[in-house]
Amino acid sequence: MSELLLETRDLVKMFGDHAAVAGLNLEVHPGEMVGLVGPDGAGKTTAMRLIVGALHPTSGSIRVAGYDVPAQIEKAREHLGYLAQKFAMYGDLTIAENLEFYAEVFGITGEERIKRSRQLLTFAGLQKFENRPAAALSGGMQKKLGLATALIHQPKLLLLDEPTGGVDPVARQEFWHLLVGLLRGGSGVLVSTPYMDEATRFNRVVFMNKGKALLNGTPRELMAQLDGRILELSAQPQRLAHQVAQADPDVEDVNAFGDRLHLRARDANAVMNRLPGALVAAGVSMAHIRFVSPTLEDVFMNLLETK
Repeated sequence: MSELLLETRDLVKMFGDHAAVAGLNLEVHPGEMVGLVGPDGAGKTTAMRLIVGALHPTSGSIRVAGYDVPAQIEKAREHLGYLAQKFAMYGDLTIAENLEFYAEVFGITGEERIKRSRQLLTFAGLQKFENRPAAALSGGMQKKLGLATALIHQPKLLLLDEPTGGVDPVARQEFWHLLVGLLRGGSGVLVSTPYMDEATRFNRVVFMNKGKALLNGTPRELMAQLDGRILELSAQPQRLAHQVAQADPDVEDVNAFGDRLHLRARDANAVMNRLPGALVAAGVSMAHIRFVSPTLEDVFMNLLETK
């Protein structure tokens, strides 16, 4: 088993009577990208802030690269990079000046600072824009600059709090490619995101809601739990089709996916045999109903109802 870069055990953070994080257990190994996935208010950001030492835990333990947090936070931060949700660079400084500033914060000077800055500008694809003020960057370029500054001290563990929020699809794709390069170098990455479509990129997914980890596993393992239980229905009018499908005794849940409906069923074959007739009787025009592979969103919606 490889060395743990991050380990939390029974981590709890209370704000008054509210448990923002409730007994969270996490592990991140070298070369692994773990995703904290859940809606706003799930506790993802609070968990990140506990790990970087910005908040003190109510109870439980945190170890980063073998160091206890918060007791050994200065040592832990030598191995920790953090990209917060909000843009935290100095807007009146250029890209190059921001990198220089963060290098000095970590005591990186002289030729080594120049070398690392050059490497990171190239890595993030920012070398052509190094003299542009950070405030003038697009959302995607700001995220890349944030990533570069978080990597200036060559941390073993990188924490990214909703790194692609507000970023266009092309920039999101470029950002994920950068992270894959880090994993190949042996770094560990913990990412929080509310986007279920991004969760398939992670080695392991931790679904969170109301401060708790509901489920932990690889995307394939998690989706396999609903194999043979998800049906796709294409019918019009969709609202009426939704009502008819929800009334079927073997349909547990119905969710809209664009112009189609996903049905989670206890007995999908029974639904396949029974539902077309019910739809016709209700005046619904059905294009098709068929088995489809479950998505992580299907898994999460199932979790919310059963946990």
